[in-house]
Order: sequence, then structure tokens, then C-alpha cells
Amino acid sequence: MTTSATKAAGCLLKKGTNTIAEVTNISGPGISRETFDVTSHDCTWGEHVAGLPDGGEISIDLNWLPSNTSQTILHNDMTATAQSYALLFSDAATTTWTMTVLVTGMTPAAPVDGALTATATFKLTGGITFA
Repeated sequence: MTTSATKAAGCLLKKGTNTIAEVTNISGPGISRETFDVTSHDCTWGEHVAGLPDGGEISIDLNWLPSNTSQTILHNDMTATAQSYALLFSDAATTTWTMTVLVTGMTPAAPVDGALTATATFKLTGGITFA
């Protein structure tokens, strides 16, 4: 059987019309939800109910371009309120997940024998629009 897998190259992270430049890896969002034990003494099996979904976090790695306009957006959003970002996947339909996030981290790295890189983290607040 032939696979229907899609290569990941070409995925984009955008804020409005600005594509965040030179993203090399995207992890997340880590969507999850808690469950709560509601087992009572008259139950013969454990019973649970689902809590609210949580969008979790997104982490991106990028080639850090300190004066790049799109990457400066990440720095500026560290002190901003929640902002809208979109994750565009590289499938034929260009599946898009739009979400409201707080930028919670921006960590540059400057190894002696390597490229300038950075990792940015985002905490989702509210739901995700799947399109």
C-alpha cells in the first residue's frame, strides 16, 4: 500500500499577513484535557467525566535573525496581550489552525561553531479554529 504521508517542509507560522521567517521546527499544539473521577459507592466500575480542552503550547525553533521584522514581532509580543497566530500545514489543502496565544518565551542560542538560533514558545488561550 502506498502511503499518504505529507512532507513537513513548507509549514508556516503566521501572525496576520506576516510569516515568521526561517522556522526550522514546529512542535504542538499539545491539545489535551483532564478527566475527573466521579465514581460513587454505588458504581461497579470507575466513572469519569471530561474537563475542558486545553490547547497546550507550541514551540518553534528558528534560524535567529535578530533584526528581521517578522522575528521582531515575537519579541514585541512577549509584552503584549494575547495575539492571533495561524499555523499553516504543508498538505494539499493547506490545513490551517488559527489560535489566540501568549508568547511565553524567546530563547536565542549562539554556539561558537554554529548558526544563531532561537526557540520561541506560545501558550494557547481559548480554542483553535480548524480549517
